[in-house]
Amino acid sequence: MIAKNSKGIALLAMVAILLAAGGCGGGVRVGELRTESETVELGGATPVHVEIEMAAGELVVSGGAAELLEADFTYNVAELKPEVDFSGSTLSVRTPDVQVRADSLWDIGDYRYEWDLRLNDDVTMDMQVSGGAGSYNLQLGSLSLTRLNVGGGAGEVTVDLTGDWQNDLEATIEGGLGKRTLILPADVGVRVRVEVGLGGVDATGLTKEGDYYVNDAYGQSDVTLNIQVEGGVGGTDLIVRE
Repeated sequence: MIAKNSKGIALLAMVAILLAAGGCGGGVRVGELRTESETVELGGATPVHVEIEMAAGELVVSGGAAELLEADFTYNVAELKPEVDFSGSTLSVRTPDVQVRADSLWDIGDYRYEWDLRLNDDVTMDMQVSGGAGSYNLQLGSLSLTRLNVGGGAGEVTVDLTGDWQNDLEATIEGGLGKRTLILPADVGVRVRVEVGLGGVDATGLTKEGDYYVNDAYGQSDVTLNIQVEGGVGGTDLIVRE
């Protein structure tokens, strides 16, 4: 379940999405809780572009899949059944477009929307994550990831990049409303530039060099993680972990 404060923000964001639909379509209700699984088999396309677009809810992304994607979805609004598509070299997991009245979610307090996405560690990929609100927990250190973009939403975002990196990474974490936590490796070079709107930066295990925070391995290791944190409201925690 989403933490209480994040869930409140998420539900407000969902109402805003529904309001934007302006009364189109019929009403929907929180209904039966469903848990469904989806698998996308490994194909020949590489690198793979991964697009994750979630409305409001709790998102977990990690590695360890035997196939390209192994996913579990839990939700109780039928109209929000997640859509999974793999076309060409693009893997897309998204919330469908919803056009309903805001007042139709009569039991919004029981709203559930949770994704657990596991990706293959060996497939070279770049990733874009965006959404409305809720909780993001991105455990990406085992993936063969070269580029990452996390779009701003409302809620807590945790990006864990600890792992045995074999390639450089270019990452952008765009600000939203809520706290951002980046967990960084100690034995791989890390350079982080933070340009936030409101909220401080708490850096543990890094040194400030001009506009950047760097770890002890920066400039020493063969691999470098270059990270840009931009805008937003809320604090940013940078944590180096063995």
